[in-house]
Amino acid sequence: MSVDVGPIWTPSPERVEGARITQFRRDLQRRGVVDASVTDSHGLQRWSVQHPAAFWAEIWRAAAIMADGPGTTEAPWSEVLVGGERMAPPDPQHGPRWFTGTRLNFAEHLLRRRDAGAAIVSWNEHGAQQRISFAELAAQVAATAAALSAAGVGVGDRVVGYLPNLPQSVVAMLAATSLGAMWSSCSPDFGTKGVLDRFGQIAPKVLIAADGYWYAGKQIDCLERLREIAASLPSLAAVWVVPYVHATPALTRIPGAVTFTDVLEQYAAHREPTFVRLPFDHPLYIMYSSGTTGLPKCMVHGAGGTLLQHWKELALHTDLGPDDAIFYFTTCGWMMWNWLVSALATGSTIVLYDGAPLAPSADILWRMASTERVSVFGTSAKYLAVLEKEGVQPRAQCDLSALRAILSTGSPLAAHSYDFVYAQIKSDVRLASISGGTDIVSCFALGDPAGPVYRGELQMRGLGMAVDVFGDEGTPVRETPGELVCTKPFPSMPVAFWNDPDGALYRAAYFEHFPGVWRHGDWAEITAHDGLTIHGRSDATLNPGGVRIGTAEIYRQVEQIPAVLESLVIEQRLGVDGDDSRVVLFVRLREGERLSDDVQRAIRQRIREHASPHHVPKVIVAVADIPRTISGKITELAVRDVVHGRPVKNAEALANPAALALFRDLPELRF
Repeated sequence: MSVDVGPIWTPSPERVEGARITQFRRDLQRRGVVDASVTDSHGLQRWSVQHPAAFWAEIWRAAAIMADGPGTTEAPWSEVLVGGERMAPPDPQHGPRWFTGTRLNFAEHLLRRRDAGAAIVSWNEHGAQQRISFAELAAQVAATAAALSAAGVGVGDRVVGYLPNLPQSVVAMLAATSLGAMWSSCSPDFGTKGVLDRFGQIAPKVLIAADGYWYAGKQIDCLERLREIAASLPSLAAVWVVPYVHATPALTRIPGAVTFTDVLEQYAAHREPTFVRLPFDHPLYIMYSSGTTGLPKCMVHGAGGTLLQHWKELALHTDLGPDDAIFYFTTCGWMMWNWLVSALATGSTIVLYDGAPLAPSADILWRMASTERVSVFGTSAKYLAVLEKEGVQPRAQCDLSALRAILSTGSPLAAHSYDFVYAQIKSDVRLASISGGTDIVSCFALGDPAGPVYRGELQMRGLGMAVDVFGDEGTPVRETPGELVCTKPFPSMPVAFWNDPDGALYRAAYFEHFPGVWRHGDWAEITAHDGLTIHGRSDATLNPGGVRIGTAEIYRQVEQIPAVLESLVIEQRLGVDGDDSRVVLFVRLREGERLSDDVQRAIRQRIREHASPHHVPKVIVAVADIPRTISGKITELAVRDVVHGRPVKNAEALANPAALALFRDLPELRF
């Protein structure tokens, strides 16, 4: 339940009036679409879910979507929403399907701006690397698309990237999607098996990869892995290698491979991209579940739904426009990369960073933000917690006068991190914790540029997203934790799962727990301010003594203990029948610290006083490392399986699978 009453930050009247979400609302009122009773963003959100067809048609208009279709220029569709408001996987006969009859191209909207302004600014651990104008970006996309076409790539083919977060990654994606091909990517920290578990399912025609990358001062070569990957993908017609760590990478062991530089030079005469317009729900991206319980599920996202949803979130919820620069710390293996790149559709500059977030110094990202005049800085809750632990003070070291908003996602943002941001980064900034997922390639809850910020809360549910919290009975609850659900369809639902012809995998993933309702798998709470608090994943919640506890509720308190760097908590089942249980907390300590009786007492006291006695762990164990997925999320389920002697089905999906051995046969867990 929410404890703090007042906001930690409130926008000035000038910022409220100038916000794009305010201008959007006032425009709807001027035209009589909504009435004067809709006075703020929360009211607009309530209207949007009550009138989904009208709302998404207005987003189409505000985003100035370019499309062909049977209707008028401004409304080139047969119907906005087919199938009514029934929540189910998309189906050609019964819906839900959006903007039927329209034909558009995703890349065309991201390349609409063509001037000398900076489209992409690229940094790595060595500092600034590249600046590419909007005009140059379009020319590089045109050359790459011509090369892809010459390699036989056409509508519906798959082009994949095994790439760091580089401008070439953006160019390749835009080139592929300009032709109507599908794009899928993994970051180069994925091992060979992790890549093949993903790309091996979708039979790509072209693979674009880098020769290596840098991380935390180390140069890591990828050519041997690339050789193994290319040899295991018989569908490939071409392999292009980006020279990144080597001026001239040795490609002789990769049959048919050429450098991406040579490809661009060969087709440099092509300066103007052409765009294949296709149906609204034509596949755009293939993205993957974490794969920790078996082969990753391949989620197919449509071009139109991704475009509309991202424009809404970036323009209205993030307040981006042509004078802005947005940065998000991400890799090409996380959906936030796709989200970041879509900011090009608002005319904004996107700032890319490849490397470790704290190397070569803890303030590298903030020095970058200062130099590039970043107005929106995106990161993870974990990164902010580490800055706080390490005593980093960006406001004292960098000029952040251009910074208007800080975004955080990946895991719940603790209340103390809000205090840290306003004390040590910037006092006049909007801190927006956002939450969604690869499943929807977007967000269920995010920021409100015209609204206040409350400690520990996400500002609002997304416009057009019928997000609710259900109790065990399947009915809405308020100011108490429950399952995060969505009760009405939205355009960025996956159009399909790959190799799921009857939709069984799709239905099992979201629709079996509450029939006719999307259950997302987050344990959440709608607050008194109509904001949202995320308490962790619902499949990782603890239930000692019948009291259900979100793991984030414990992490928020443990992170406040100076000796602890990070933690992971599970429920250990006891007895032959597993009819009893206890909460077990694993902690990774600072170098030189030990899990003394005093440290354990401090942990338990902090949890008891600031959470509840039910949250207090029965056992605390120090470990040298904590396993996490490649996207950086700690994985309670894998540890829970190891502790209970069950196999972890796909340890290759972890960034540090060797860490699982630390949790096997621990003497502290015997009973």
